[in-house]
Amino acid sequence: MIASRYVDGGAAEMPGWRLALSRALNITFGRGLSLPVHDLSSGFRLYRQAVLRELDLKATDFDVLEEILIRALAAGYRVHEVPFRYRARLAGRSHARLFKFAISYLRTFVAMWRLRNSIASSDYDARAYDSVIPLQRYWQRGRYQVITRLAGDFHHVLDVGCGSSRIIGAIPGMIGLDIQLPKLRYAGRYGNALVHGSIFELPFADGSFDCVICSEVVEHIPAQEKPFDELARVLKTGGRLILGTPDYDQWQWRTLEWLYGHLAPGGYADEHITHYSRTNLSAYLQGKGFAIEGVEYVGSSEMIFSLRKLAPMVSPVSARPVRTALRAERSAQAA
Repeated sequence: MIASRYVDGGAAEMPGWRLALSRALNITFGRGLSLPVHDLSSGFRLYRQAVLRELDLKATDFDVLEEILIRALAAGYRVHEVPFRYRARLAGRSHARLFKFAISYLRTFVAMWRLRNSIASSDYDARAYDSVIPLQRYWQRGRYQVITRLAGDFHHVLDVGCGSSRIIGAIPGMIGLDIQLPKLRYAGRYGNALVHGSIFELPFADGSFDCVICSEVVEHIPAQEKPFDELARVLKTGGRLILGTPDYDQWQWRTLEWLYGHLAPGGYADEHITHYSRTNLSAYLQGKGFAIEGVEYVGSSEMIFSLRKLAPMVSPVSARPVRTALRAERSAQAA
């Protein structure tokens, strides 16, 4: 909780040059790092002790104030501001030294920019929806529109690897699952149920959902059958699986990933360890018992499959014991 000079009801009584520097600092950090806080430099605060202890802080000067807030937000916690009227000291001297102050704040800004624009930030997906970068904003909104349309008519929906995407709040009653607790903390504000778990062992009974979403997940894990088996297991027969992943057959995606990896190291590009294409993934999913209803693209690069789970086929060999049992039951009834 911050005692804030720059929210409604707050005020700052200080020399004009100090007020200008304070406002410039808060605007630079706030807008440059997309922070939902108005007064990052206020030193009047209350912290939850358990949260503070888990933060890995680096700053050793006044810039630690900004670092604490940004790392807390990155871990999925909330920051609340209350109005505060500040009056500058009438006696004594400030311990701040302008040059040292500026250098430390610049160093912290660079480090926090990297954190805010990496997958380690809990609200990475949510912020991308309103990103100042047009391509990132277009991509998130395009994915949101396709997936929410495909899932909108179902009542029991599971989003596996939900992250902090706004998709979680788009369908009332859906369940979000993720292995990263900070992202689940952030996603709590959407109001739907959340589960901490892994795609390798989904904590749900067979056939629990009539729609399962798995968007931008499978490329982050090793190529193996277990995740796909789990997605199919918790989905009802006839239900829909919405599966999204980049199409590495498309030159557009390969180019974007190369550029993204160089311009934003630490982002998602570095995390893609399994590369799928429409051709090989289509054949694999059909072999797993899914019918392909359609494939849509975001940016001619990210493919989003709409799949229907088929009833398991019973081979003549496996059906023989069933027919034998039926004949025995009929003989018993006739007797």
